[in-house]
Amino acid sequence: MLDAYNVKWTTQSNNASESMPCGGGDIGLNVWVEKGDVLFYMSRSGAFDENNVFPKFGRTRIKILPNPFEGGEFLQELKLRDGYVLITGKKNKLHVTVKIWVDVFNPAIHVTVESNQLIQVESIYESWRTENLQWTNPSQTWASLGFRDAPFKATIFADSIQFQKNDILFYHQNRDSTLFDATVKQQGLEAIKNELWNPLKALTFGGKMTGNNFVAAGTVSGIYANTTYKGWKIRSKSSSKKHDVNILLHIDQAAYLETWKTGLYQIEERAFKEYDNGSIASKKWWNAFWDRSYIIIDSSQRDTSNTQWKIGQNYQLFRYQLGCNAYGKYPTKFNGGLFTFDPVYIDKNLPFTPDHRNWGGGTFTAQNQRLVYYPMFKSGDFDMLPSQLDFYTRALKNAALRTRFYWGHEGASFTEQLEQFGLPLATSYGWNRPLKFDKGVEYNYWLEYLWDTQLEFCFMMLDLQKYAAKDISNYIPFIESCLTFFESHYEYEALSRGRQALDGDGKLILYPSSGAETYKMAYNSTSTIAGLTAVLTKLIELPAPYLSAEKKAHWAKMLTKIPAIAFREKEGYKTIAPAWTWARINNQEIPQLYPVFPFSLYGIGLPNLDIAINTWKYGTDVPIQKNYISWHQDAIFCARLGLTAEAMDLTIKKFKDAERRFPTFWGPGHDWVPDHNWGGSAMVGLQEMLMQTVDKTIYLMPAWPKHWDVKFKLHAPHNTIIEGQLKNGKLENLLVTPKSRFNDVVIMLK
Repeated sequence: MLDAYNVKWTTQSNNASESMPCGGGDIGLNVWVEKGDVLFYMSRSGAFDENNVFPKFGRTRIKILPNPFEGGEFLQELKLRDGYVLITGKKNKLHVTVKIWVDVFNPAIHVTVESNQLIQVESIYESWRTENLQWTNPSQTWASLGFRDAPFKATIFADSIQFQKNDILFYHQNRDSTLFDATVKQQGLEAIKNELWNPLKALTFGGKMTGNNFVAAGTVSGIYANTTYKGWKIRSKSSSKKHDVNILLHIDQAAYLETWKTGLYQIEERAFKEYDNGSIASKKWWNAFWDRSYIIIDSSQRDTSNTQWKIGQNYQLFRYQLGCNAYGKYPTKFNGGLFTFDPVYIDKNLPFTPDHRNWGGGTFTAQNQRLVYYPMFKSGDFDMLPSQLDFYTRALKNAALRTRFYWGHEGASFTEQLEQFGLPLATSYGWNRPLKFDKGVEYNYWLEYLWDTQLEFCFMMLDLQKYAAKDISNYIPFIESCLTFFESHYEYEALSRGRQALDGDGKLILYPSSGAETYKMAYNSTSTIAGLTAVLTKLIELPAPYLSAEKKAHWAKMLTKIPAIAFREKEGYKTIAPAWTWARINNQEIPQLYPVFPFSLYGIGLPNLDIAINTWKYGTDVPIQKNYISWHQDAIFCARLGLTAEAMDLTIKKFKDAERRFPTFWGPGHDWVPDHNWGGSAMVGLQEMLMQTVDKTIYLMPAWPKHWDVKFKLHAPHNTIIEGQLKNGKLENLLVTPKSRFNDVVIMLK
């Protein structure tokens, strides 16, 4: 059934915006064929330059002589089951195939060109980073937002590229001074700079292109999509029916270039030694990936114009994009992941290099990032979660140090927009902030006093234990530090204004707080209350030996100090309020529904469902709060509330084909292309329509349209797998693993 979802193109692409994703491990390629040439951009998780831009590793161009794509038959296909792209060309009697795949377990890209006749192949490594470039257009700062409004301009330093005998070596080594240093200085942290973790210093990334029986063949130059580039060419020594091109990629924080080179050569040796096994192992990995979870809708009605079938296809296609960064050191970025392309094809007013993406490279916007990773619980992709969760544990020290430096108390303060080293994004912190403004708070309309999202990642860490019984000992310090911050900081804030650390009922005074980016200068924000309540409850419920009796008692006491969620009447109905009070409305989230998702305090099988439903129907304040594009999670809310018709309508809109040639290259929405938080939120909504869990109860099809035939396999808490099929309105072949959990299933199909 999966093969029916393979994307097939019978015509070549016009440009990079019509590219196809391909990848594995932590490498992503944009693959397309244009004017007879096979091209692909190369990205790898964890590459950041001095300016904290997330650059490509370059572009590869493959030329075949004679060329089967000029005037002949053409097919480009993404083979989902095995995780590779196959390109076929036929012209007269010449038949050529190009297979492009990435080794899941080694950072290596492989291109195999096979033909029924003798052919020659040229492989060209193309780079636009051949000379230093200073940003002069203010819009260029979107690629690294720390430079917006900064009193200096960014310089993009050239890479080093050279022939090494008959191979091409390319790399970039960061200079000593990076955006980290500018951020530390801006935020007045120079006194503790030596204690702070700096992941940008001496970071070196690049690789090597080599061909089996290829020789160096000089350089070329050209312009692609407004960007000048230079190419280094290797060519097959002689005609053959088979040619192999291999590209090895390496990233290391190496003080000495020779150390990085040694690491690259070790990768090369291992990748070639394990080439055949690597191909088999990568294929097995993708096969297992698809077998462990799926949602296939109306499989008997295969038709790209069939709405239900299209939802099933796009669910699988987007999950493939997530699988390409399964084991990245850094998480899949919400604003394009590994698959961005030339920005001029998104906005003609952005004629910048292929390294450009709006909302930054090393900058992480937490509200968006969480939606990329939430669907991995029900899809059972637990091995992919550490890329996101470890991002926070690495930066924990810096976040805790800034708290102690600014306010003198303990706990990690992670801001909503932060650089990967755990400090606030410089432009959000504010280049032109008043001298008397609180040094630890971002001087920003949207982000001031916004620390809630760190609680969502605490929640995800605890869910990892709940779903898969994974050992989360390494995450406990992070969770405890985040909770400590809220307790310590709001007692600190209260004592800075009066004599009492708590209110008259012995509760924390959560002021100033923020309801997402929307309800500002809030008093007792609902999203904060819900997050603290949910995380503390789950932490206390952890089995031994995660918490000592003393620590469990401490967190239980903190739980009693969390204020109650406020309610208000809207149009005559009781609804959840965004906060007890607030000063202004700034953005368009609906944080009054965060007790529904992600924090699971209201919903199917929980008390006061009617209040939560009223909140969806009547409890917003501005029309733009309800939407389906990008990070809007309305479909999730409706599914969680059992509102089948609304969830169905929003999910259809969410999963509609993107405007790009590849169906799940959504965006830009509020962000960029491809918009990964668009896809992640769409996946969660569809999963919640099919299955929800409360404690040990598993609710099947709480918001599923009875006329949508579906075959599914999803994961539930306590190492449980649910499989089944809805056909003609009847649930068939229900399989619950382990069998002991069968009686916990409640079928809610209406």
